[in-house]
Amino acid sequence: MLIVEDEPYLAEAVRDGLRLAAIAADIAGDGDTALELLGVNDYDIAVLDRDIPGPSGDEIARHIVASGSGLPILMLTAAERLDDKASGFELGADDYLTKPFELRELVMRLRALDRRRARTRPPVREVAGLRVDPFRREVYRDGRYVALTRKQFAVLDVLVAAEGGVVSAEELLERAWDENADPFTNAVRITVSALRKRLGEPPIIATVPGAGYRIEGGDRG
Repeated sequence: MLIVEDEPYLAEAVRDGLRLAAIAADIAGDGDTALELLGVNDYDIAVLDRDIPGPSGDEIARHIVASGSGLPILMLTAAERLDDKASGFELGADDYLTKPFELRELVMRLRALDRRRARTRPPVREVAGLRVDPFRREVYRDGRYVALTRKQFAVLDVLVAAEGGVVSAEELLERAWDENADPFTNAVRITVSALRKRLGEPPIIATVPGAGYRIEGGDRG
């Protein structure tokens, strides 16, 4: 998700707390950075502080709504007046949280927004004997339940969503981790290797030399 917040200590504390809840987040400290990140990344939720340098949180919200992406918006602000909240909802906000707040409440609200968005997505993906339910976080292969870690599930979900297309290691790192992940890390290779073992034989994740990984139905690994 994207956190748009100009108080660096608060933004970093929220990001670190979300990581503990297995939620990857990028930070934008101003409106221009937020628009830039929205232009290059696909996010599940945007957390917007209304009072930020550059284009305001309200302008960012208008941009998101106008894009037609359906990206859920949670407004984060110190304002407590009902009129302020009403104007935020009129701009397209899906939820509102007033500072100061408990991280636990933010996580609960974010998960609730994600569940609401899930209603507009296909609930289950099936390919090559795999059945992946991204909302229950369940995976079955040929009817057998496969227990995965959160990172393994995130990687598999991206690969399955590609519908047989090749996904680069860089894209997996960006989508299953976050933009601050070390681009030279071997985390993707290690996670894919462990994922292959969990999924069993015959191998279903193919390595495409020099390009990345893909899901296939054959016996090649």
